[in-house]
Amino acid sequence: MGTPTPNEARVMPTLRADPVDYVVQPNDSLSMIARTYGVDLQSLMNQNQIINPNYLEVGQPLIIPTVDPNLEPSSFKIIPDSELVLSPSSIGFDVTTFMANFSGYLSTLQFADDVVRQVAEDYSVNPRILLVALECQTGWLTSANTGLDPSQPVPTDAWKTNVFQVLSSIADSLNWGFYRWRENQIAYYILKDGSYIPASDVINGGTAAVQYWASTLYDKDQWAWAVSENGIYNLYKRYFGNPFQYSIDPLLPEDLQTPDFILPFQQGVVWSFTGGPHPSWGDGSAWGALDFAPPGSPMGCVVSGDWVTAIADGVIVRNEFGEVIQDLDGDGFEETGWVILYMHISSWQQAASGSMVKQGGLIGHASCEGGISTGAHLHIARKYNGVWIAADSELPFVMDDYRARSSGIVYNGFLEMNGVYIEASAVYRPESLVAR
Repeated sequence: MGTPTPNEARVMPTLRADPVDYVVQPNDSLSMIARTYGVDLQSLMNQNQIINPNYLEVGQPLIIPTVDPNLEPSSFKIIPDSELVLSPSSIGFDVTTFMANFSGYLSTLQFADDVVRQVAEDYSVNPRILLVALECQTGWLTSANTGLDPSQPVPTDAWKTNVFQVLSSIADSLNWGFYRWRENQIAYYILKDGSYIPASDVINGGTAAVQYWASTLYDKDQWAWAVSENGIYNLYKRYFGNPFQYSIDPLLPEDLQTPDFILPFQQGVVWSFTGGPHPSWGDGSAWGALDFAPPGSPMGCVVSGDWVTAIADGVIVRNEFGEVIQDLDGDGFEETGWVILYMHISSWQQAASGSMVKQGGLIGHASCEGGISTGAHLHIARKYNGVWIAADSELPFVMDDYRARSSGIVYNGFLEMNGVYIEASAVYRPESLVAR
């Protein structure tokens, strides 16, 4: 117990083997070019004999060097996957009790614990790693120094400060690293100073997530320390003990099957399929969500009179801020088993928390509540043991035999059944209508 499970070496994405000729375009910056091509900023400057990285001319020719094959990745495992996502390992962890041990900036704010819980639940990120990352990034658990202008009054209500935004950014960054690693899309990290570091082929997704998040904050030397045994891992261990004592492996069983789902609206009522696979929550999560717009409603954010219905039997474990969360295994925890997110559900006639809703039962009405939206619609996504499940994956999102398909472009995609395709469209089109 407490020892990381060895990961089989994976085949990493192929790195570029040859230099590339590039011509500077309007609005280019050297750092942006370096990031686009995955090369060290200093290497790019040296290759092109550039002294001032802030001075480029449109039309200037550049040679983009190949990556340095001698750079060494970090293969030290920081946390298991179950400590990255809001998994069964987080059940019983009391955010309020933990935060009461500290006297830093967060302790001066009312509802700071509620903010932490909300971000953890929304993004499906384990609150333990969220708190460790917050302390690394801001020091707000242990330090009274907020980094804010001392001449300006600081609100005492955490919801009225930037705490929610900072935590959300951390959670989204962790998710980006975790899900891109799962999709084998990470071959390297580009650090804050433009340094390039290859990713190890033997780490796990939770470690890749922390390494990616750290890459957005630190330069090469800081990053190397942060992802070592003495860095983030050590702080985590000091607060919570060895992270691998919480390991649940695998989070997604090899024989995992999806339940039989139906479309999320009443029989005979025609809705529009408006959004193909896109992020379940934030920009970093898996492309697990689909969007549907109700029929006959005026344009804009008008609450629909038509019902969103349950795609399976389950208990409502949470309903707030436009979210309705349905637990399909009935144990009352959204950290375990299959869970459905119904988003943009109006508070009017919303299914009550704690209620059992049968397949086809009433969830609520599509609206714009709970996030940025140009019109009333339903955003629906799945997760299992806290892991957002991509809609077009080995565990495809299938409702009434319609299978979600992605075009490879966010929000674009299809519902396919027996060779018939319904294409997602953000504007009304007869070809995008679907009914049970």
